Amino acid sequence: MSRQFDDLLLGSIELFCSTAELGSFTAAATAAAVTPAAVSRAISRLEARLGVRLFVRTTRTLHLTDPGKEYYEQCRGALHQLVEAERLVTGRQSTPSGVLRISMPTPYGHYRVLPLLPEFSRRYPDVRVEVHLSNRNVDFGDEGFDLAIRGRAPADSTMIARALEDAELVVVGAPSYLQRAGVPATLDDLAAHNCIQFALPSTGRDIPWLFRVGGEDVELQTSGLYGCAEDILGAVTLARAGGGLFQTYRFIVAADLRDGRLAELLPAHGGRSRPFCLLYPHARHVALRVRVFVDFLIEQLR
Repeated sequence: MSRQFDDLLLGSIELFCSTAELGSFTAAATAAAVTPAAVSRAISRLEARLGVRLFVRTTRTLHLTDPGKEYYEQCRGALHQLVEAERLVTGRQSTPSGVLRISMPTPYGHYRVLPLLPEFSRRYPDVRVEVHLSNRNVDFGDEGFDLAIRGRAPADSTMIARALEDAELVVVGAPSYLQRAGVPATLDDLAAHNCIQFALPSTGRDIPWLFRVGGEDVELQTSGLYGCAEDILGAVTLARAGGGLFQTYRFIVAADLRDGRLAELLPAHGGRSRPFCLLYPHARHVALRVRVFVDFLIEQLR
């Protein structure tokens, strides 16, 4: 069989599909870790090969032409088949190897997973791990991820969800803030405090604080001068600097509590948690590198 596609052409097709999905050369370049000029050259190569325009470009918009839409649908399906072919083959390996791509929330990556990776690599030196830290939901098929860690399992029958842990929540404040504003003794006292807000990435709404009162679980909507989005570590930094009170995961602030940079508040109403789970697509053949990583994380975190 004569060769129809070289590596450059296959790379151009991947960049074309990414541009079609993300809607801009810049976004596709960022996702692929190349320059926008490289994406533009890739699209131009395809257009010259095919003899058609794939995109209509203006100063503000970029959208597919009709031939571009047809080409995208075919290329997208072909790339998915290549991914499935790789999963089929690697699922039958006797030794885990290859590239493992995993997406996870920023705090969970920093405090729970990244510290474990050197041990994983010691056990499985032939597996290269690529970590994507983000709070957004990724598309496994279009973005090529093998696994994702999220705060809740999706209502999606195409995904397998494995529980990792229930992460305990704790309300904290810096000594400098508590000296200035006082120490809350009851949940009602929170109304008089500056409670740092964190917006849920999926909805943009401030997350309620979770407590336990008399054996019953309650949610409390707090308020304050500061709001953070996307990265919960920003809200923790604000609390550490004396900006106000914040409810966060104990694993993030454990060292701060131990060393006195933050103090735990309202422990009588603590004990609430939020779950984290590991997600990966249903497939007839799951790559061995995926299976061993799933088992490793569950072993370590439980």
